[in-house]
Amino acid sequence: MNKTRLEAFSDGVLAIIITIMVLELKVPHEASFEALRQLLPVFISYIMSFVYIGIYWGNHHHLLHAVKQVNSRIMWSNMGLLFFLSLVPFSTAWMGVNHFAPLPVAVYGVNMVLAGLSYSILETAIRKHYPHSTALTEALKRQKKKEYISTVIYVTSIPCAFFYPLVSAMCFVVVSILWVIPDKHIEQALKEEV
Repeated sequence: MNKTRLEAFSDGVLAIIITIMVLELKVPHEASFEALRQLLPVFISYIMSFVYIGIYWGNHHHLLHAVKQVNSRIMWSNMGLLFFLSLVPFSTAWMGVNHFAPLPVAVYGVNMVLAGLSYSILETAIRKHYPHSTALTEALKRQKKKEYISTVIYVTSIPCAFFYPLVSAMCFVVVSILWVIPDKHIEQALKEEV
């Protein structure tokens, strides 16, 4: 099966996710700095999640660039990733509206862990579909270190949220800094195989 529909569908879902998140930014009914200040937690959580969705979109683009054909395992792995990313508007809004309260921050952390794990499952499905691409396999192995570090930070942020929710929120920022530039190993692997 051609990958074009998978890419188009994924891009559309990610665009809708960002649109849903921005709709959670309610316009204040007062023209004052105090009214804006009350929206600050919602805006901060929106920025954080917007960056995350952008990171997933960029890395997803690079990952699918390595794919010429897809099978049902890749399609369903991709659907799993999109499912957990589609929950980001909910966890983002809950965390922002409740001013980074412990439980919503922990739920956001769980959402991030599940999205990260589902991305790893998608990578595994692609790697199994292309077992003879040693350059791609090596490229995916190189970024595994970042994936492990991210998972450890996310998992740590969940219990931490119940005692230090703002520290957990900073953990999310740290992970986004790790991933903000898409991994170039996949691009390099594809150039080597040409």
